[in-house]
Amino acid sequence: MSKTHIVIPARFGSSRLPGKLMLDLVGKPVITHVVERALEITDSVYVATDHDEIYKVVTKFGAKAVMTSVSHNSGTDRLAEAATELGFADGDIVVNLQGDEPLMPASLLSQVAQLLEAHPAAGIATLIQRIEKVQDFMNPNVVKVAKGENNKALYFSRAPIPFPRDEYQPEMVDLPAGDYFRHIGLYAYRVATLKAITELQEHPLEELEKLEQLRPLAHGIDIVVDQACVAPEHGIDTLEDLERVRAVIANQ
Repeated sequence: MSKTHIVIPARFGSSRLPGKLMLDLVGKPVITHVVERALEITDSVYVATDHDEIYKVVTKFGAKAVMTSVSHNSGTDRLAEAATELGFADGDIVVNLQGDEPLMPASLLSQVAQLLEAHPAAGIATLIQRIEKVQDFMNPNVVKVAKGENNKALYFSRAPIPFPRDEYQPEMVDLPAGDYFRHIGLYAYRVATLKAITELQEHPLEELEKLEQLRPLAHGIDIVVDQACVAPEHGIDTLEDLERVRAVIANQ
């Protein structure tokens, strides 16, 4: 049986809220709340960071951290470097938990890891959620996914997919009949797949849609999907998000 690790990419810079992982959240930095959530399912939890202060805060908290390059273009690259530095076996599973998601349910972390474990032919697992509103279906900021047999992802897009040709109208007020799903950005990777992705060239579809997951998919790596067992909370991108999360945690 594969060993499961959780790696939390923790970059200090952020275009919308710089240093957000170090901001106070009910008496502790945001990043420590994320670590606590990950520790609910495994003790193999590591923060992969490019910043000395994040490293110091995490290790002082008693958690494990690894320093990674400041030059990575994506969290996937940082994840791959951490997996190599930490000596994870190629068959191990790595769950990528974003450092700005202190409310991510532990049940989803378990679900995505178990999903990949159950599909040995897949290199990546991720979660989806049924779309209920036409506004979400038409919103380019909501990433849609079309899936085929055995829950394999066929394509991810900012466009409305699968396209309801017979019912589509530019100003639709109701969601057309059919099954439509949005992507939840929580991934599990096999370590061997994670390393392979960093060697792949950027694909034109990835560049066009600005969706990183299209690189492995376009290069033939199977991505398996499943409906999330619970609805995830949104992460922290703005000060308003931080206040919302503070209120949730304070009332728990």
